[in-house]
Amino acid sequence: MATQAEFESAVERSKTLTERPSNDILLQLYGLYKQATEGDVNTGRPGGFDFKNIAKWDAWKSQEGKAPEEARAEYVQLVDQLAKG
Repeated sequence: MATQAEFESAVERSKTLTERPSNDILLQLYGLYKQATEGDVNTGRPGGFDFKNIAKWDAWKSQEGKAPEEARAEYVQLVDQLAKG
């Protein structure tokens, strides 16, 4: 499992990746981040034509039930993979 410090370091490293990840990977990072920091989704799904926020909400919802510690570890692992290229 990743420590809080490792997670925070991965968050900072994710902002400085040399290559921009695909939208799917960005959404996966977002969902893991939200699950790690806030737990299960706690808002209603956006409606209408708010496609960006709908996609973000769906990414977070897909992580539902995952322990924050597990989400932190997966986030760190994914950032490590992206940093290696």
